[in-house]
Amino acid sequence: MIPPQEASARRREIEDKLKQEEETLSFIRDSLEKSDQLTKNMVSILSSFESRLMKLENSIIPVHKQTENLQRLQENVEKTLSCLDHVISYYHVASDTEKIIREGPTGRLEEYLASMAKIQKAVEYFQDNSPDSPELNKVKLLFERGKESLESEFRSLMTRHSKVVSPVLILDLISGEEELEVQEEVPLEHLPEGVLLDVVRISRWLVEYGRNQDFMNVYYQIRSSQLDRSIKGLREHFRKSSSASGVPYSPAIPNKRKDTPTKKPVKRPGTIRKAQNLLKQYSQHGLDGKKGGSNLIPLEGRDDMLDVETDAYIHCVSAFVKLAQSEYQLLTAVIPEHHQKKTFDSLIQDALDGLMLEGDNIVSAARKAIARHDFSAVLTVFPVLRHLKQTKPEVDQVLQGTAASTKNKLPSLIASMETVGAKALEDFADNIKNDPDKEYNMPKDGTVHELTSNAILFLQQLLDFQETAGAMLASQETSSSATSYNSEFSKRLLSTYICKVLGNLQLNLLSKSKVYEDPALSAIFLHNNYNYILKALEKSELIQLVAVTQKTAERSYREHIDHQIQTYQRSWTKVTEYISEKNLPVFQPGVKLRDKERQMIKERFKGFNDGLEELCKTQKAWAIPDTEQRDKIRQAQKHIVKETYGAFLHRYSSVPFTKNPEKYIKYRVEQVGDMIDRLFDTSA
Repeated sequence: MIPPQEASARRREIEDKLKQEEETLSFIRDSLEKSDQLTKNMVSILSSFESRLMKLENSIIPVHKQTENLQRLQENVEKTLSCLDHVISYYHVASDTEKIIREGPTGRLEEYLASMAKIQKAVEYFQDNSPDSPELNKVKLLFERGKESLESEFRSLMTRHSKVVSPVLILDLISGEEELEVQEEVPLEHLPEGVLLDVVRISRWLVEYGRNQDFMNVYYQIRSSQLDRSIKGLREHFRKSSSASGVPYSPAIPNKRKDTPTKKPVKRPGTIRKAQNLLKQYSQHGLDGKKGGSNLIPLEGRDDMLDVETDAYIHCVSAFVKLAQSEYQLLTAVIPEHHQKKTFDSLIQDALDGLMLEGDNIVSAARKAIARHDFSAVLTVFPVLRHLKQTKPEVDQVLQGTAASTKNKLPSLIASMETVGAKALEDFADNIKNDPDKEYNMPKDGTVHELTSNAILFLQQLLDFQETAGAMLASQETSSSATSYNSEFSKRLLSTYICKVLGNLQLNLLSKSKVYEDPALSAIFLHNNYNYILKALEKSELIQLVAVTQKTAERSYREHIDHQIQTYQRSWTKVTEYISEKNLPVFQPGVKLRDKERQMIKERFKGFNDGLEELCKTQKAWAIPDTEQRDKIRQAQKHIVKETYGAFLHRYSSVPFTKNPEKYIKYRVEQVGDMIDRLFDTSA
């Protein structure tokens, strides 16, 4: 059982808690009552606020709708006024822009184009909204007048500012391309920058708004004239410079040059002038014969003129390529893309036709030269043809997109030149073979014949044009191999041709040598000509070219030369046979000679003396221009004669075969040698 004290305490504790709970419950009840009251008050306030909002909404919404309608009406009025202002402005366009259009676009293109834009919009407006309005006709007329002014301005700008390119600048442009590996572009400003911008803007406007293409014709006509005049000016520059100083002026560009240029410069041909220089060179070295009338060595003045014309044409072809490239760059900025190729084709026609006509003239002149056997004139075809073939890839690139007839002009000219060149080569070979044996044209001293020097000089010119000449020969081949010939095939053809010419020359020389009555002079003549040919072959690359198809050519010529020397030496037999040991009389020393023996010795001395004098007198007038060969022949002959005469003199100088020994013993051995040393020397 729980003690009474604890139970009492426990009860008091429970009573205290109960009392606290009752107090808490009473507080909660009071709070709920207050909350209910506040809720009722809030509901009452909200109900009153809702009522007021409903009243406000019923008052404001009609006002708002009315205000919105007023704002819409105001906007419509403003738009209407704006449209009226816009429409009214079209009626003022003509009066506002008429002065500007009348004064033209010169110096005010920006403002002018802006006015034209206004006029164009006015035209479009009246066409769409009032096609019967008199204002439409007014702005249309103004637009057409403005367009015509723009066309006139385009023509005026192109005419006033398109300048002929100076020959000096063209030569700089060409030489820069040829001689330098890395070269800054030579500035070539066809139109000033500001003018070009105006021209481009006008052309774009005419295409886009003017619906006009006539300006393209104006463009190509003006630029075509400038291109043609630039090339003709370069040609005239060559002629004037040549007549004034003898050498056309071609300035060098003061730029950094590379040691190993990737592109070889175009060689100035100097074909005939080079032939003359070679002729003089061989003459100085004793390899040439008499000068005289010749089909291959024309007058120097005409040669220089041919060189100038050839140089001028070659440079004009290069100039055309460079200038045409530059013209195309300019054209792409001015002419719409889909009209560029056609316009460019028209632009270059005059200049290209001029070059082709000159090329045809070269071909015609070559044909006439062939007909009169003037093969030196034909040589002008070679440098021209070589340059045309070298330039053809660039020309083809320039002419991309042009008409087929335009593209075919250069190949046609090249084919004509190859044909006439092949004809010249063939006729030259035939001319060498069939050159007549004219006595009055034969060198009286047995020196080198004109035919020989001319033939060699002509062949030497081919060295500079091996591929060109080979291509000429290959163009006439009908075999399938010729259609796809390479450089080796071309080289073999040229080698075969050169061997043919040399063979024809050798046959003709043999025939000509028969004109001489003296076999010794005939031998000297053949010796001189063969020696000249051999030395000329060795001094140039001709010997290597000949060796391509004829390995033994050099040895063959040396054998011919030696054979002619032996033939010449036989001319002395009639002199030495008088004193040769086999013909000498036999007698005993100390025994008095009989009259018959004395007479025989006298005849031997007299025969030798007369023969020696006659031969020396005759052969002194003959010529062996080659110093080395002349000395060689003299020494060999001197050795034979001196040895024979020395033995004869030693045997009979002390024999009393005559009372007047000085009458028969006229020459000492040394004197005989001196006389032979003066052979082949007209100045002795």
